[in-house]
Amino acid sequence: MQLSRTRSALRATSAVSPDLAGSIALRAFFQTQPRLALREADAVTDGAAERDSIRLRSIELATYRWGRGDDTVLLVHGWRGRASQFAPLVRELVAEGFHVVSFDAPAHGASGPGRTDIRDWIAAIDALQQRHGRFRLVVGHSFGALAALTAVRAGTTTGRVATIAGAGTPQVFIDQFTTAMLDLPPRAKAAFEQRFLRRFGLDAASARRIFDAVADPLPAPLELLAVHDDTDRQVPLAATTDLVAAHGDRARFVPTHGFGHNRVIGADQTLDGIVAFAAGGLERVDAVRARTA
Repeated sequence: MQLSRTRSALRATSAVSPDLAGSIALRAFFQTQPRLALREADAVTDGAAERDSIRLRSIELATYRWGRGDDTVLLVHGWRGRASQFAPLVRELVAEGFHVVSFDAPAHGASGPGRTDIRDWIAAIDALQQRHGRFRLVVGHSFGALAALTAVRAGTTTGRVATIAGAGTPQVFIDQFTTAMLDLPPRAKAAFEQRFLRRFGLDAASARRIFDAVADPLPAPLELLAVHDDTDRQVPLAATTDLVAAHGDRARFVPTHGFGHNRVIGADQTLDGIVAFAAGGLERVDAVRARTA
């Protein structure tokens, strides 16, 4: 009901001022509240983490580490997410001997409040790389997948990237929000996109160059593993199939069914695929899938 009222209000506003409607929609797009609560099922793993922090602008970000292996895996949560969502994956990776690190972005999880956008995710990834060195694997969920892809394309050092319910371009999230969710009229959507680019000081061409991993894939020979559930109602499956197609033979797609957008993180197919990928890349993923086919 609330979404229906919001749509109606924005359409009425757009009829008078598309620019105002776009501005209101943009503020809603960057809204981080309410914070996702720590799930009871994740509390033990969350509590077992070694906690620290990094300072980003004037915000203290909570950081986490589990395990003591020589190879480090970075986990990157999505918008309105938190590091603890990865608890099932953390347990599997630590059991296999990996060192796992993560963080809560500004206004997320246990981190301090403040305005935020993808630049903060990228800055946090860079800070953790400086602290822990090269990552064996970077894993991102949803919006965190876009941040992970962007960071690695910009120079974060790793051999592999895994995406869960992710997308390789911000246009996917923009379209889902402005069209699928809000049904903004075309002029209001155009105003939204103009203001979005203005926030980053970019034009459309420079935004594609920085953020679009479909048009400009990960540098070779980096490998990509992409997991997506066919019942995901927040990020369309096509976002992942397009990303995988752009990377050709150095990418694999792991499909799931019935887990939606968030529960897919803990699906058996996700855990088995990512642990195999961390251990031995696509060759190990292919071997595991061949045994279970």
